Amino acid sequence: MFEGFSHKRVPVSDGLEINMRIGGKGPPLLLLHGYPQTHVIWHKIAPSLADRFTVVATDLRGYGDSSKPAGGGDHKNYSFRAMARDQVIVMDTLGFSRFFAAGHDRGARVIHRMALDHPDRIQKAVLLDILPTLYMYEHTDMAFAKGYYHWFFLIQPFDLPERLIGAETEHYLIKKFQKGLRTPSAISPEAMKEYIRCFADPKTIHATCEDYRAAAGIDLEYDRQDLDRPVTCPLHILWGRKGILGTLFDVLTPWRQMADHVSGKGLDCGHYLAEEAPEETRSEIESFLAPDYESGSGGAQ
Repeated sequence: MFEGFSHKRVPVSDGLEINMRIGGKGPPLLLLHGYPQTHVIWHKIAPSLADRFTVVATDLRGYGDSSKPAGGGDHKNYSFRAMARDQVIVMDTLGFSRFFAAGHDRGARVIHRMALDHPDRIQKAVLLDILPTLYMYEHTDMAFAKGYYHWFFLIQPFDLPERLIGAETEHYLIKKFQKGLRTPSAISPEAMKEYIRCFADPKTIHATCEDYRAAAGIDLEYDRQDLDRPVTCPLHILWGRKGILGTLFDVLTPWRQMADHVSGKGLDCGHYLAEEAPEETRSEIESFLAPDYESGSGGAQ
């Protein structure tokens, strides 16, 4: 996986390092993953994207092989604000002052926060299979709670979810994937092996619970403070038409209330777009970014 990419660990603050791969040529494109995965989610499309972009695929703090700090008061060290800051520092370190971004699941939420906190950094963003966090919590019903049960399980106080997941980690992980997948064979054996390797670390289990605890607390405070401040960079929203999000929500309407420029479409898959529908996902990303790429107005190193 990631043939032709180089591996780096980038210091971001206080001994924390972000694990990443970089490859390709052209304007920079930051790729962020979701729960319970790593940068490996992009392995089917990153090599093709690298023909046109300098692709930077990272592990979020707490995930994969990135550092796993203590959660801190209010779990703020795992807020999307903290995670977004990490990624801005990574791109600064690589010499990219402006860049494109695409994120799935938690990674898309990091990009949403980054677009609010660092509006001059992201030129365009593609968000995969999410609605804004505050919107989803405020529109919770039984169908949503059943589909997104882990949102309410992982936020339980330490150490209940940690102990339960840790007792049958691989079983939990596989069941989590099965709930979101609509193409059972989509996750390759090589990718699954990596997900299991990384998630089996008790520090990862705890850190990812802290991510969800922050999202149900401090992140909602940040989001409420920014309700009157729209995202100004153009957004392209993709979702799985067969997935829970596409079934329960009118996906584009909430985004159009929170951002100035929104486009998007559903793809014929479940939650894991880059692995279930890699060609369509790659094509949508490239098509959305192409006008800026071709005009040479992408971020510069």
